Amino acid sequence: MKYLTGFVAFWYDFIVGDAWEVAVGVLVGLLVLGLAATSSPAVHDYGALALPVLIGAVLAYSLWRVRGTA
Repeated sequence: MKYLTGFVAFWYDFIVGDAWEVAVGVLVGLLVLGLAATSSPAVHDYGALALPVLIGAVLAYSLWRVRGTA
């Protein structure tokens, strides 16, 4: 059990780390695009372009937030 908790703690710290907003933003973006892809065939074509833009926006927000507090 010790190895399992260590494994989960490592991945939580690696993925979430200090910027939990980025992890949540990427997860929400993947969920929204996944749901949209099942309902609309046009998303299959443009979903690959929308995800990097969404992730870039989340990262820009994260950097803006950190820059404003320093």
